[in-house]
Amino acid sequence: MLVSDRYIGKAVVHVARNYLRGSQMAEAEEDPPVENPHGLLWTLFTRKGKGKPNGKKPPPEEKKHYLDAEHTTVRVVDFDLKELVVLPREIDLNEWLACSTTTFFNLINLQYSTISEFCTGDTCPAMTACNTTYFWYDEKGKKTKCTAPQYVDFVMSSVQKLVTDEDIFPTKYGKEFPNTFDSLVKKICRYLFHVLAHIYWSHYKETVAMDLHGHLNTLYTHFVVFIREFNLMDPKETSIMDDLTEALCTPLPPQPQNHVTER
Repeated sequence: MLVSDRYIGKAVVHVARNYLRGSQMAEAEEDPPVENPHGLLWTLFTRKGKGKPNGKKPPPEEKKHYLDAEHTTVRVVDFDLKELVVLPREIDLNEWLACSTTTFFNLINLQYSTISEFCTGDTCPAMTACNTTYFWYDEKGKKTKCTAPQYVDFVMSSVQKLVTDEDIFPTKYGKEFPNTFDSLVKKICRYLFHVLAHIYWSHYKETVAMDLHGHLNTLYTHFVVFIREFNLMDPKETSIMDDLTEALCTPLPPQPQNHVTER
């Protein structure tokens, strides 16, 4: 069995089990200095809001629990995931992209299903991740703000339609990929990244409670390594999760080995 098969199979079984279980100031004219007619209190009051509209402080940044060291070190595999994404010899690039994209679609869809009962219109009235709100654009380019579950449903439905379209993701020998295939794969990856970012931002506590954060970390790392390998997303689009990417894509320290000799 291939390593990738072992990883995917282990992830599917474990996910299924756990899911079932469980103003700038104006420049003054150069006049001789005069005493402030308003007094000291007025001066202090007006200086309070300098550089801060209405004197309000920006809201404190919400703690990102997924960056805790006790969580970022949890994975379901301990090998270099780049070995799974590099283009194998004598394999067509589009074939490899099609196979990998379909696999990520299935795995991310499965990962989201484990927290879908917690992702509702009430808990997630907008599709957010960090300080970003994602809007859905239909085929005519109409911009729509929707709840997170609606957005994810739009993503999964549209991606499902694409990956099962024989004219876009051909499965029969001799059939060519369309000229727009590369741009469609990039579009799919962008949508799937939004779903992963939302899971981390809004549903990481539930994921940890179900002991599925190791699978999520491994899936996210695998996906990021894949899109980097084939330049499938603009770094600006993934920058909101750069802190997590740095934490997860940094090689883990070597694990102590058992040097007991078998006899």
